[in-house]
Parts: sequence; C-alpha cells; structure tokens
Amino acid sequence: MRTLISRLGLTGTLSLGAIIVFLTAIIFAHLVSPYPDHGAGAPNIAERFQPPSAQYWLGTDGFGRDVLSRILYGGRVSVTIGLTVVLFALLIGLPIGIVAGYAGGWLDEVLMRITDVFLAFPALLLAVLLAAALGAGMFNCILAISVSWWPWYARLARSEVLVLRSQPYVTAAQIMGVSHFGILVRHILPSVLRPLSVQGALDFGPALLTGSALSFLGLGVRPPIADWGAMVNAGRIVFPDRWWIAVAPGVAIFVLALAFSLLGDALRDTEKSRSDVD
Repeated sequence: MRTLISRLGLTGTLSLGAIIVFLTAIIFAHLVSPYPDHGAGAPNIAERFQPPSAQYWLGTDGFGRDVLSRILYGGRVSVTIGLTVVLFALLIGLPIGIVAGYAGGWLDEVLMRITDVFLAFPALLLAVLLAAALGAGMFNCILAISVSWWPWYARLARSEVLVLRSQPYVTAAQIMGVSHFGILVRHILPSVLRPLSVQGALDFGPALLTGSALSFLGLGVRPPIADWGAMVNAGRIVFPDRWWIAVAPGVAIFVLALAFSLLGDALRDTEKSRSDVD
C-alpha cells in the first residue's frame, strides 16, 4: 500500500480508490441497488417525481423509478461505453502506428495521411455524424466514438516507435537476424504499451463524456435501459423544479471522469519519472 501511494501520490491513490468504489457498486448493482427492478426499467407511477428522502435517497424520476438504482444500473452502460471505446481505439490505432513508425517510407506516408483525414474532423462532431448515420444503439455508439478516437493512438504509437527503432538493442536484434515481427512483438510493443496505457487512462474521462453526450442526444442506448447521459436529458425537461433527476447522474459523470483524469495524470508522472531514471 505504501509503495502504491508513493508511486501514485495521494491524489492518484484517492482517485484509484474512488474508481474501485464506483466500479464495484456498478458491477454489483443488482445487489446494492435499493430497487433493482427500477434500475432494470420497471415503472412505479404512483411514486413519480418524489424528492430525495429516506426512502428514495436521490428521489425518483418521471416514471417513479429510484434515481439511485437507475444510476447504478446506468453506470454499467456508461462505463462499458467508455472502456470499450478506449480499448477499440487502442486496438485500431496501435498496430497502425507501430507499422507506420517501424516501416517508414511510403507506407508510413499513406497510413499517416489516412490518419490525418480522421484528425481533420472534430472528434465529437464526427462521432455524432457517424452515430446518427448508424442509428441509436450501444454498439453503434461505441463504434462511432472509436472511429473518431483511434488516430490519436496511432500518432502516439508512431512517435514512440520512431524513437525505439533506433535503439541499440533493436539494431542488435536486426543484425542477429531476428524477424521484423519478432522485433515488433518482443522489443518494441512492450515499450509502446506503457505510454499508451497511460493515455488510455487519461482518455477514459473524455470517452465517458462523449458517450454520455451521444446518449443525451438520443443516439445511445434505447429506453428503458438506464444510461447517465439519457438520464441527464430526461431531467433537463423538468429542471430546475425536479433538479435531482439531472443533477445526480451529472455528478456521477463528473466524479468518475475526474477520478480517471487524476489517475491518468498520476500514472503519467510516474511514467515520466521512470523514463528520466532510465
């Protein structure tokens, strides 16, 4: 524990703790939710628009559903979108960046020009356009954001490979007759994954916000499935009289995105310190 705190610092450790608490509550939402059936979407019209109370800690929405239970169940969708977007973007951008940086020449030029085409569009605008074209749905939302997200990972991976390919151990491996694939997998990929994993932690917050924005616009999951962005949109209609419906999921988005951003900053500082030592 002391080693973890010393590496991440107090802020990074607190952020990691908050993330663990959030993810644990979300994963076991069916066990910790006060009203699991509300979280799954079952209405309770008799209890519509109840303010926060001892019975409903965060009040109820327009269908009488417990907002706390909806947040816990909606977190599954929102967090899944954020994590999957980062994973998909990494899986797309990493091989493109590695191949471009290692091969160089015309292949590097072609791959980077394709990357520049995607970078020419604002990420959020491109995601909205793609999601609107594909239609509402969780997978379409993830796909739309991932397509607009991967170029940053390709650029970062390429810049790392350009430095690594001139290192003495890579040159020695080439002289010894190690295949290009073997050099990429054994010598370059592990070193590239460290900064990209840090970038992934930093990007989770923006990915979560982008996914929530698409859901807010009606381009995410369909009702009655809970989603934080859709909950904010539903609360917007009755705000500020029934403020809790929009504020509660908005706070959840803010806290989790901030926690991942602070953790990413701590990991980046740790990675920078390790690089300086090396």
